[in-house]
Amino acid sequence: MAKSGTEARRAAATIQPFDTAKFINPAQVGSIEAYTIDDGAARGVRALCVNTGGGLRYRVLVDRGLDIDQAFFNQHSLAFLTHKGPSAPSQGLGRGLDWLRGFPGGLMCCCGPTNVGAPGVDAGEEIGLHGPHSNSAATIESVMNADPRSGRMQMSIVGTVRYGGLYNPCIELRRTIRSTLGSNAIEVADEFFNVGNEAMPHAWLLHCNFGYPLVDAGAELCFDADKIEPTDAPASIERFKAGVDFKRILGPQESHRGPTSAVAHVYPKPIDKSGRTTVGIVNEKLGIGVAIHYNTREFPRLANWQHFGPHEYVTALEPVNGGVTGRWEDRAKGRMDTIGAGQRKSYKYSIEVVGAEGIESLLRLNGGKKRE
Repeated sequence: MAKSGTEARRAAATIQPFDTAKFINPAQVGSIEAYTIDDGAARGVRALCVNTGGGLRYRVLVDRGLDIDQAFFNQHSLAFLTHKGPSAPSQGLGRGLDWLRGFPGGLMCCCGPTNVGAPGVDAGEEIGLHGPHSNSAATIESVMNADPRSGRMQMSIVGTVRYGGLYNPCIELRRTIRSTLGSNAIEVADEFFNVGNEAMPHAWLLHCNFGYPLVDAGAELCFDADKIEPTDAPASIERFKAGVDFKRILGPQESHRGPTSAVAHVYPKPIDKSGRTTVGIVNEKLGIGVAIHYNTREFPRLANWQHFGPHEYVTALEPVNGGVTGRWEDRAKGRMDTIGAGQRKSYKYSIEVVGAEGIESLLRLNGGKKRE
């Protein structure tokens, strides 16, 4: 059985001890550092770099919805980054597939809050790919560094993102990101509030994009799923058909040049009555695994995107409350979520880098420590 986020962290990661008599500045062992990118397409974008002091370092882009782009464990990159990388947010990228022009990749690029997935028309409203979140700037509420000398080992970032306009969805997200000094986990709490006077469609997807060297031939996706539903694209049907080991990462594929990808909806099993589950990816050659801990009551499905094109080489695990084939399809099948006027909806999840014990735990989701 998969462990909860807390249990997995206890089993797989030993928090580094720090002798406070041997340093005077806590940033020497770990910190959050704020700066503004000053060149290229991301000029002017505010960033918060988090060094957990346990080997995990990640960057939060304040002006891109408080999402996480770069992430490293020791010398190894964990995330896929697009050619252009981050850019300044633009609400002009809300039609059709224009979202892709500003997609930075990254460890976590969230989608929503009123639609995710394919662009199209739902209930007379034209909606673009993946919604406005990634192109929305946040307002920082607080940045708290750890202070091991006073016994405060937690560091945190809290901010709000507002979406909408007059006569439009008026929704607010309050996001809290936490890490403990010496650990290798990112804990996130998202709370949405519909401040408007009408109920609104609600969709939320965690686009967790893994890249080389974590993603490499022979690495393995890990989840224990009740059901796999490929989209109707030929590449998806072929990749996720019976008898294909779709969890085993392939090398770069000539057939994946351009926009060709394989996508499926996965239904991970909860490990207890509360709905907790864990999914992840393991690279045994590097001795690294990345686990995503979340609740299936909040995210009933998991999208798995596999795009193994030369250079554009990525796979993503994407917990989602609906689906990625179009909001109109979710509406027709009765799975479209909503947030009522004055109502709130919350999500709690974590992303954790694991070592040997955590790798074994992830591989057991696939039926054993190793699969030939």
